[in-house]
This record gives sequence, C-alpha cells and structure tokens, in this order.
Amino acid sequence: MTAVPASSDHHHGIAPHQCGRCCTHIDNISVTLDRHPVIEDVSLHLHCGELTTVVGPNGAGKSTLLRALLGEVPHTGCIHFHPVFGPEREDSPAIGYVPQSLDFDRFSPFSVCDLFAASISRFPVPLGCRGGVRNTALAALENVEAGELLDRRLGKLSGGELQRVLLALSLTPLPNLLLLDEPVSGIDLSGRELFYRTVSELRRRFDLSILMVSHDLAGIAAVSDRIVFLDRRVICSGPPGEVLANLEFRHAFGFDLEEQK
Repeated sequence: MTAVPASSDHHHGIAPHQCGRCCTHIDNISVTLDRHPVIEDVSLHLHCGELTTVVGPNGAGKSTLLRALLGEVPHTGCIHFHPVFGPEREDSPAIGYVPQSLDFDRFSPFSVCDLFAASISRFPVPLGCRGGVRNTALAALENVEAGELLDRRLGKLSGGELQRVLLALSLTPLPNLLLLDEPVSGIDLSGRELFYRTVSELRRRFDLSILMVSHDLAGIAAVSDRIVFLDRRVICSGPPGEVLANLEFRHAFGFDLEEQK
C-alpha cells in the first residue's frame, strides 16, 4: 500500500483535533532494488505531535525509506493510519514532503508565489498568482516565519530561506504525516537553528507526526522526541539519550574510537 500525496483529497484532518492520540503505523516496509535488499522489515509507530529522526551511515536506506512511504519505489509492507475518531483506516495518511534540495533554474524569474500557484492552482502560472492562491501562500509562509519571501525570486533565496519555503509548501494542505529528507543539509548554523525551531513549533501547533532523516547528530538530539538508528533494518529506537548511548550506534559513528584517542 503506497502513500497518499500531500495534494490528495484524502486528508483525514488530525491537526484540528490537537488530540495527541492519532498515529501512523509503518509495518514491515522492505525495498529490494536490482535484487539487492536496501531496507528490510522496517516498522515504526509515529504519534501525532512527535518528531522522530532517522539516522544511520551512508547507504543505510534512510532516504529510500522516505521514497517508499511516498510510493516512489516498489516495496512490501503497508501503512495504517489510526485517526482520532473511528476504527483504524486501511489506507495511508496524507503526506507532506520536504526534499533535501530543489533543482531549478536560478536565473528564472519564477517567484515563491509562482511556486505555490504551480502546486495548488488549476490556472497556468503565466496568468499570475491569483488572490486566493496568494492569500493561501502568504498564510503558509507566515507559519514558518517567511511571509516576507512571498514575491522573492526563487533564485535569490538562501539555502535556509528555500527550505522554509518548501516546508510551507509541504503544509499546504495540512498533512497527517510530514517527511523531511535531510532538510538542513547545506544550511549555516543560524539557518539550522531557525529551521529546527520552526519545525518544533509546527509540531506542537498542528499536532503533526514528523519523520525526519538527518546527519546532523548535534542538532537532532535537542529537537527529536525519538531517534531511530537505521542500517538497512532498525538497529535501535528510543529517546535521544538512549539511542546516543547505544554501543552499536556509537561504534557506527566512531564515537568509541574518538574516546580512545
């Protein structure tokens, strides 16, 4: 069973309830590419209002897991969404996604408002950013402290500004599950701190389930409710302090070697 994209009409609307009881079960997701297993039997329980970060060495399957949840690669296993009201649903949550980077022509006159228009409007972008789209885009950008970027050209944005724009777009419409694929890669320290602060505030305000892939071990401990150490399969999972102290985790990232020097 594949994930429903963020633009789907199947939005179950956990955020307005502010309940803390909705959750998404990822059950036994496995991906095999060119006959080689990339991830095996990955199961996660994601609560609304919580931020779970997936870490692991290069080639561990972290981004592949997100691609599987988005339905971009064939996989086995399934996703079950548990809403606040009614029985478990045999379908996937509405998903928002922030990629690691966005490829585009930096010399294009395409603006942030144009990006929203291309994503959420039925009218061709050359016809302009109509009032309803403009208001929606501005409200979304203000949620991530980026309202002033509405008319800025995409090519003029810094790395941190672009990631906040993509974050705002991923929340339009509001998803049940937000996926972040190394969202602070290439962003300076102040930009990383602002991004993390914004994501933490969004998690609380909209009761979002957030699954983030990251290599930023120094930054994730302070913002994550749970860390998952993935190396093709889940090696360990738990509160940040517990996972950071795990011997397999410390060996994989060379912490034990540093302490021996």
